[in-house]
Amino acid sequence: MNLANAKVGQLLIPVDDFEKGVAFYRDILGLPFLFAAPPQMAFFNCGGVRLLVGVTPPGQKPQRGSAIYFQVSDIHAVFSFLKHNGVRFLAEPHVVNRTPKSELWLAEFTDPDANQLALMSEVVPGDAPSRQG
Repeated sequence: MNLANAKVGQLLIPVDDFEKGVAFYRDILGLPFLFAAPPQMAFFNCGGVRLLVGVTPPGQKPQRGSAIYFQVSDIHAVFSFLKHNGVRFLAEPHVVNRTPKSELWLAEFTDPDANQLALMSEVVPGDAPSRQG
């Protein structure tokens, strides 16, 4: 038996400050808050995948590494909203891949604990935003 039919049920996002982490994911990014087990864990829903925002236990070093890509339908609108709310992006939304059927747009950013995050959007070329990069 292997993971061929598995789905991602939960992702851990390590944070140093519990309240600051909860505020960023709930208030800035707008992810639906599910429940908390303070002072170490808060859970959010992201399209059916549960995100665990958690403080690393004392004596353990947080493991950062995997980037989380949030798929959105209108990358420019979400980018503008999050930027207005204080998210610092590394660059404006930009095309990273073109095929005859679609364009893949990205806009990378980090949370207050330097976890790598990004917005991504697949756009049909005829429907592409006018702000091409």
